Amino acid sequence: MTTSTRGAARVPAVLVLEDGRIFRGRAYGAVGETFGEAVFSTGMTGYQETLTDPSYDRQIVVATAPQIGNTGWNDEDDESGRIWVSGYVVRDPARVPSNWRSKRSLDDELQRQGVVGISGIDTRALTRHLRERGSMRAGIFSGEAVAADSALLERVQAQPHMKGASLYEEVATKEAYVVPAVGEKRFTVAAIDLGIKGMTPHRMAERGIEVHVLPATATADEVYAVDPDGVFFSNGPGDPATADGPVALMSAVLERRTPLFGICFGNQILGRALGFGTYKLKYGHRGINQPVQDRTTGKVEVTAHNHGFAVDAPLDKVSDTKFGRAEVSHVCLNDNVVEGLQLLDQPAFSVQYHPEAAAGPHDAAYLFDRFVSLMEGQRA
Repeated sequence: MTTSTRGAARVPAVLVLEDGRIFRGRAYGAVGETFGEAVFSTGMTGYQETLTDPSYDRQIVVATAPQIGNTGWNDEDDESGRIWVSGYVVRDPARVPSNWRSKRSLDDELQRQGVVGISGIDTRALTRHLRERGSMRAGIFSGEAVAADSALLERVQAQPHMKGASLYEEVATKEAYVVPAVGEKRFTVAAIDLGIKGMTPHRMAERGIEVHVLPATATADEVYAVDPDGVFFSNGPGDPATADGPVALMSAVLERRTPLFGICFGNQILGRALGFGTYKLKYGHRGINQPVQDRTTGKVEVTAHNHGFAVDAPLDKVSDTKFGRAEVSHVCLNDNVVEGLQLLDQPAFSVQYHPEAAAGPHDAAYLFDRFVSLMEGQRA
């Protein structure tokens, strides 16, 4: 990626999709070039949390909300230490941010971090195209990076696919750290960072959990060295079919029957550990308005999602696995995609979405309480 920041709003830019579709607009953020998988996110708010979510590594995110940047950028809502998206696509960037917590504009932050974007294109048409054709490789080019359409298309088509990409290690922490419990400490949890969002250990800390965040490469010995009451596997980017290390670690945790909770990538890891396959969705689920049914209670939740892969598990029966009986606990009401798994013979469950919901609805916050209940039951 090459970048410059001079007069970005006046610089022509072009978005090139791998199937040859081209959108022309203006540079937004840094000027230069970038490549990634083009995906769309349906959230009406929470762009700061989206941009700093490590699960969006190597993706060019299309905002379906027509105007972006109204609340600027603050120093409190980042989900990690940097912006992870490869590029950002918006229709109508806000001219002046207005929020009491805003420190600078979104455009300024994109420029500061060298994130190449494009504005002024028909994001509705682009979203419909991705829904019909599926998420695909793309590139954004502005300034001196703009060249003949055929040359740009050739460069896009030379980029790697998301299927088969192993990305979780490049976004995870390299050193372990601790998030202390808020108030009285009740439990200790070892959290495997596969691309964890900052709000996740915070939600556990609010429940009296001391969270030891460990690198994605952590071994079972390193996990149990913190004497955990439970083990958590986080969200993360890339193809779960490449995550053999985390699957082996998950299996070791299941063998010890330690209370276990996984979200998003962690759900796919649990699926693989149980013997299920995973597959790439046509265009994925991304946004903060996805309807999911908790089949254990029958309740429907509005939930926050960011995933392009899913678990291939039967919806209509209990499955026998080497760790006991397992069933699909949650399902997406839009397309019947598996959104959660649970073991019936030991304390382990996972969901495909984000119960920490930053930003987003809080319908699924009870899942952290369910994790606490598993640890209480195991201790008793």
